[in-house]
Amino acid sequence: MLIRGSITEVEIIDLNHTGQGVAKIDNFVVFVSVAITGDVVEIEITETKKNYAVGQIINIVKPSEFRIKSPCEHYEQCGGCQLMHMDYNKQLKYKKNRVINELNRADVKFEESVVEDTIGMKDPYRYRNKTAFSVTEKNNEILIGPYEQGTYNTVDISSCMLQSKEADDVVKAFKNLMIKYDIKAYDKNTRQGVVRNIVIRNNRRNELMLIIVTTAEKFQNKDDLVAEITSLVPSIKTVVQNINDKYTNLILGRKNITIYGEGTITDTIDDLIFTISPETFFQINPVQTEKLYQKAIQYADIGKDDICFDIYCGIGTISLMAAKKAKKVYGVEIVEQSIINARENAKKNNINNIEFFAGKAEIIVPKLYKQNIKADIVIVDPPRKGCEKEVIDTIINMSPKKVVYVSCNPSTLARDIKLLENSGYKLKKTQPVDQFPWTVHVETVILLRRLDA
Repeated sequence: MLIRGSITEVEIIDLNHTGQGVAKIDNFVVFVSVAITGDVVEIEITETKKNYAVGQIINIVKPSEFRIKSPCEHYEQCGGCQLMHMDYNKQLKYKKNRVINELNRADVKFEESVVEDTIGMKDPYRYRNKTAFSVTEKNNEILIGPYEQGTYNTVDISSCMLQSKEADDVVKAFKNLMIKYDIKAYDKNTRQGVVRNIVIRNNRRNELMLIIVTTAEKFQNKDDLVAEITSLVPSIKTVVQNINDKYTNLILGRKNITIYGEGTITDTIDDLIFTISPETFFQINPVQTEKLYQKAIQYADIGKDDICFDIYCGIGTISLMAAKKAKKVYGVEIVEQSIINARENAKKNNINNIEFFAGKAEIIVPKLYKQNIKADIVIVDPPRKGCEKEVIDTIINMSPKKVVYVSCNPSTLARDIKLLENSGYKLKKTQPVDQFPWTVHVETVILLRRLDA
């Protein structure tokens, strides 16, 4: 049994799904953060459990050939990235292996050759079109930034290498204006103060939406702050105040007030235009999203007589791409504002062979099926928890010839694929896409085909 506080030398033999290095001491597993396969490191045991221990690096005895110096000064503290000490090409291989490992763990029947190499980025920086930062105060200083790894402590940052330079300008200007106008940050312990978070969204033209999350609608010098920040950062095209007065870790509340501009921005995927509201889902990385969705449409191979379902459709991104090829598309999404945007997007792009439904997928999809509305091709892009059982059951009963599954979580992806495999579908193609460079996250597109189709 390892003792907390003991120091030992280990070799890192693998990485787990959270990006921690894996070592073994007398066949006992030890997880080590900021480690890479091939590292030989001296660690201190910081935590012991029944089946594993956790260690912290105190000295790198021999670095892995894949270890690099992190280009970000905040990396050691920030919880946003987990792999910024790893060579980028090695990250792409790690993500492909994550998908393979999860498919194997779920006992999916497939040949590894159907899993393509991860599609990476030529320039994996400044790719995020949305960032959300905590705003707090410590020792009479305003702090704005992401949370520390594994905590709710704010890391004060001057810039983030994943967001646009214009977004960096917003963070700096907002902090200075809070100080100038004596605007108080929200304190979770005392529940005093006004500003909780800022969220910055941008499009490919680097036009920005600034969302200021506050505990109350009115606060001192609000108009002055908005007037000055839009003057200092001309890229800001709209400012929305979101009211969140709940004692919660959720960032956005339910009420939005547009205080500058139109309250939305637009962006493009492929040759389609999309309207984005504060709370609507739009993929974080526009460059990779285009590759991801084009691959999904390629896998679907939609014919002019095909009827498609796009389940968890968001603002209709994949739906509209599919509608350009299909006879009819039905989109389903739980967020009502997203469906409002999706309908606007269909009109804006002159697409009329599409119908959108707002509601829970596990209710709407079975309801459509009971109305004898069936799909030849089903596309799903669920949240991290994967598809609800009712959705999978309805897909199985509907028996489409193809299912295209877009996933941000290899574990729930593999689980759902196994359920479909048990009901007559076979995994034919798999494409990992690196939507989130320098993190452990991987997006995957899967093609399943009905065996008798």
